[in-house]
Amino acid sequence: MFSFDIHSHSFSQVHFIGIGGISMSGLAEILLENGYKVSGSDAKSSNILKRLENKGAIVSIGHNKDNINGADLVVYTDAISKDNPELLEAIEKNIVTVDRGTFLGQLMKLYKNSIAVSGTHGKTTTTGMMSVIFNDSPIDPTILLGGELDLIGGNVKIGNGEVLLTEACEYKGNILKFFATIGVILNIDEDHLDYYKNLNHIIDTFSDFAKIIPQNGYIIANNDDDNVKKAIRSANCNIITFGIENDSDYKATHISFNGKGTPSFRLIVNNKESYDVALNTMGTHNIYNALAAIATTHTCGVPMDTIISSIAMYKGTHRRLEYKGQVNGAAIIDDYAHHPTEVKATLSALRNSSSSRILCAFQPHTYTRTKSLLNEFAHSFYDADKVLVTDIYAAREKDTGAIHSRDLVNELLNNGVDAEYLGTFENISNYIKDNASNGDIIVTMGAGDIYMVGEMLLE
Repeated sequence: MFSFDIHSHSFSQVHFIGIGGISMSGLAEILLENGYKVSGSDAKSSNILKRLENKGAIVSIGHNKDNINGADLVVYTDAISKDNPELLEAIEKNIVTVDRGTFLGQLMKLYKNSIAVSGTHGKTTTTGMMSVIFNDSPIDPTILLGGELDLIGGNVKIGNGEVLLTEACEYKGNILKFFATIGVILNIDEDHLDYYKNLNHIIDTFSDFAKIIPQNGYIIANNDDDNVKKAIRSANCNIITFGIENDSDYKATHISFNGKGTPSFRLIVNNKESYDVALNTMGTHNIYNALAAIATTHTCGVPMDTIISSIAMYKGTHRRLEYKGQVNGAAIIDDYAHHPTEVKATLSALRNSSSSRILCAFQPHTYTRTKSLLNEFAHSFYDADKVLVTDIYAAREKDTGAIHSRDLVNELLNNGVDAEYLGTFENISNYIKDNASNGDIIVTMGAGDIYMVGEMLLE
């Protein structure tokens, strides 16, 4: 059993408020595997919670102060409100409480090497690609994934204790709480503007993240992203770059796409060695994700022939351009895209793969993101033939009436995009049943529960 240096306490039972979250559940599973007693609570049941219960966790549905009985450490997510009864009870009883980011940072210290995959877009895919590559090598990392990958049986894999591979989200500056020896920066874009003041604030945060990497550690950086280049200027560690447009340590050239929209390219390493790489995932954005995965795993000592054969087998995690089935002869694909850049990349990948009609069912994610990036969203759907918009998924926010999905639809219509506000999943499902034709592509898109539209259609 390993022990944490959180305020120099030792712990036996750890309670997770919001244990069903993709990251929290992974942390809980790591502790269970290391002999800790684990309890937790969440708003509703899920397959993830059932998996944790099968591994010995005590799980409560709903938040109640009695749920923390026996706990000597309480971990909570950013989504938990300050008046949560379990959090208040922990404070009342002087039980040590930490947020998820701080806890993950402490966990990183227990590994010889920790790889933190950061950036506004592509973290889950890139971490998934690395997971597949490492799985075919002697390196056996513990993996914390922000999605579910069939190869590792879900969102977490317990390794031999030497290496930790994890996603590193920048929300609320969480990346500054991490202690990585290898930091990957995929891209930097405007997002989470409910916390960040502006783009410069985001760049500065990534810059501080880069400074934390030790001198003998590595930053793996996107050399085609001007914001990333700004962020790594004052880093005091080894810097390895990847890119397509600019001269980089790992560069993709001679890019081509097959009939399915999946790319092949020539990989040039350090302007010397060259290799042919084929991917099994669509889109130019996945070339960047692959380059980051290749550069990182190669830096860790995985041979290039292993990397190339492994990455060719990667088919994606759940909710990332995931094929779900067919209705009326139309393919249903689900994708997690919830930022304008991601929406554009996903639709572009689908358009490159087919000349079929694309029906996009989009669920905006959070009021602040929809409002602050409304103009960008309005210019992100040109590759869709029809956009069907649901009500906004609130996530951690409350509706102040400042923005509505109809505002997005109006902006799309003003930009020449055929869009319609339908509000509910039932309305969208009925529309698709009545209007989808053989050969169409239906993509359900968003970070909320829009995937349920696909499930409704397939029923």
